[in-house]
Amino acid sequence: MANIKSAKKRVLVAEACRKRNIADRTRMKNQLKKFAAAVEDGNKKAAERELQASLSVLDKTAAKGVIHRNAAARRKSHLMRDFNQMA
Repeated sequence: MANIKSAKKRVLVAEACRKRNIADRTRMKNQLKKFAAAVEDGNKKAAERELQASLSVLDKTAAKGVIHRNAAARRKSHLMRDFNQMA
């Protein structure tokens, strides 16, 4: 454990940020699984709804810095590809 007061505070802040990042990453993964399930079922209407939600979650996750913006763009591209291949 750190001895300096500011270092002790940084440890606490880093832990809070880590928990928040884990929660955001979990939310993102769960939404992507919902989209994948909708595509797997072949339900176009549900897949479109989940696609919009997934794109939104990816944008928010990238804006918070949990994932890189290029990683978010790549995932969004793959989601769009999967959705378009349903037709």
